Amino acid sequence: MPGTSFVNSARRTIRMESEAVAALEGRIGADFERACELLLQTRGRVIVTGMGKSGHIARKIAATLASTGTPAFFVHPGEASHGDMGMITAEDAVIALSNSGAVAEIVTLLPLLKRMGTTLVSMTGNDQSVLAMASDVHLDTGVETEACPLDLAPTSSTTTALVMGDALAIALLEARGFTADDFAFSHPGGTLGKKLLLKVADVMRSGAAVPRVEPTTTLSEALLEISNKGLGMTTIVDAGGHLAGIFTDGDLRRTLKARIDINETPMGELMSTGTKTATPDMLAAEAMRIMEENEISSLVVVNEDRSIAGVIHLMHLLHAGLA
Repeated sequence: MPGTSFVNSARRTIRMESEAVAALEGRIGADFERACELLLQTRGRVIVTGMGKSGHIARKIAATLASTGTPAFFVHPGEASHGDMGMITAEDAVIALSNSGAVAEIVTLLPLLKRMGTTLVSMTGNDQSVLAMASDVHLDTGVETEACPLDLAPTSSTTTALVMGDALAIALLEARGFTADDFAFSHPGGTLGKKLLLKVADVMRSGAAVPRVEPTTTLSEALLEISNKGLGMTTIVDAGGHLAGIFTDGDLRRTLKARIDINETPMGELMSTGTKTATPDMLAAEAMRIMEENEISSLVVVNEDRSIAGVIHLMHLLHAGLA
C-alpha cells in the first residue's frame, strides 16, 4: 500500500536524522569551547553566512543568536561579493556554514576576511576542506549519509548544522547570564512578549474602580456595590484599608440558599477569608495561572501591607491577549 511506504519513509528519515544529531554530542569538546570563547570576545556583531540550504539554516541561527543575547545577522555570501562585504568589520565574527566546505561563494570571501582579521568559525562536514582549514575554529557537523535516499538533498546535514547552531546560542546565553527579562526585551510583540513583560499593575482595576465595602455593610448595600463596579465581586476592607475578605457571585448563591435577611446581615458574617491574592509586580501570566488552578475569575491585588492596590479579573487578562 502506498500509505505504508509513506509511513516507512517518514520513520526512516526521522531515525536517520536523530542518529546524526546524537553523533554530534561526542564532537563537543575543545573546539566548541574555543568557538564560544571567540564569539563571547567579539566586540562587534556575529555574522552568519551560508549558501543554498545552508543559507536557510544560517538565517535561523542568526535569528536565534540575536534573540538570546548575541547580536547577530545573516549575510548572503553571493551578495557579500557584490557590496555586502561592507557589512562586515574586523571587530565582527563570522560563522560560515557549508557541508562540503568548498562552496565557491564562501571560499571567495576567505581572503577578504583574513585580510580584515575577522574571526571565522566554520561548520562543515569536511575538516580538510578549504573553509575548515582557513577557520580559526572548525565545528564538525558532518553526517555519514543524508536522509535523502539518493544521498543528495541536504537533510541530515542541515539538521546537524541547525542543532550545532542552537548549541552555540544556548551556551552563549548561559555564559552571558541571559535572563527571562532579557528575553522579553527582545520579544516584545505577540503572546510571548506579553507573558514575559505584562505585569498585574498594567491591567488591574484600581482606585475608585475597585469594589469595596466594610465588614459592617449590609448585604443589600454590598450588592449595589457589586452591581455598580461590574466585576461580580467586592472586597471587604477593615478600618485601616486592609483586605479582610471578599464576597463573590458564588458566595451570594450560597448565602441566598441560607435564607438570610439581606437588609440586616453584615458582610463581616458572609465574606470569604483566606483569599487568593496577587501583587502589582507579579507577571500577569502568573495571575492567570493562579486563577486557572483555583477555578476563580478574579484576584485582589494587594501591597506588602495588605492594603488593596486593585483587582484583576480574568476578562482583563483575556482582553490583554494572554490567552
